[in-house]
Amino acid sequence: MTSPCSPSIRIFRGPPPAAARAPCALAIGNFDGVHRGHRALLARVAQAARELGLVPAAMTFEPHPREFFQPDAAPARVANLRDKIVGLRSAGIERVFVLHFNARLAQLPAERFLDEVLIDGCAMRWLIVGDDFRFGARRAGDIALLRARAPQRGVAVHALDTILQDGERISSSAVRAALIAGDLKRAQDLLGHRYHISGRVLHGAKLGRRIGYPTLNLRIPHKRPAASGIYAVLVHGLGAPRPGVASIGLRPTIEAGGRWLLEVHLFDFAQEIYGHLVRVEFLQKLRDEAKFDTVAELTAAIEDDATRARAIIGEWMMTSA
Repeated sequence: MTSPCSPSIRIFRGPPPAAARAPCALAIGNFDGVHRGHRALLARVAQAARELGLVPAAMTFEPHPREFFQPDAAPARVANLRDKIVGLRSAGIERVFVLHFNARLAQLPAERFLDEVLIDGCAMRWLIVGDDFRFGARRAGDIALLRARAPQRGVAVHALDTILQDGERISSSAVRAALIAGDLKRAQDLLGHRYHISGRVLHGAKLGRRIGYPTLNLRIPHKRPAASGIYAVLVHGLGAPRPGVASIGLRPTIEAGGRWLLEVHLFDFAQEIYGHLVRVEFLQKLRDEAKFDTVAELTAAIEDDATRARAIIGEWMMTSA
């Protein structure tokens, strides 16, 4: 299928059908956040594809394998699938194979994964992975197995050394830690851009409208997002960037055991935009999410958050002009 993100990238849920296969240069990974380390790896894919006349491609997994094996101990997510695909596209990838990680895939021996999924199924002819890449049942496959077996099938194998910044490995774990700590500057340095979440605006419970702070709502599809709390934000996709204040959380004042939601109150904006695709860009964290005893206390906190966010965004716009 063709992705709604761009007509220049094709998304396949698993290996493509035979009629749609094209010899490709491939990178494999979870690509959570598509950070600067990922981009170095993807740049090598794009370069090899140009030189060898192949299609630049990437393979990723949904859910994250650790979410399958240890759902309660899996790492928090940096990015949703939409933002991951946008990041891959911006790095020059033209095909993305999204493999559903389930019991069958988890039990597939490494040799069969290489032969049946990668080489036969995805027409892989050139491969690059991180130096710590493991694959197949019980994580038995590694770079040594790839280098021993893949060239017999006409596939060149490369490994990318760890990418460091100030002596620290650039990784999804580092981005995740920065977001959990509310350190958006550190996250931006690792990602190569300001942190953002995109999605389509959904109908909500309309409580914000009733208390004077209407919000646009975006679904958080995974159970544990890395970012949470209250933020000053800019929203893109509605003409000029729109300033606002956002909350990522479980809304403990409103409901117990609720689902994760991104709610954004846009300043001086009253249009109905249900169904619009927007990108919420995070400028500064204001505070952690809190539970209030009454809706009145919640309203007062939102008013204070909005005042602070206006000041932060106003100062940011002056220094960025």
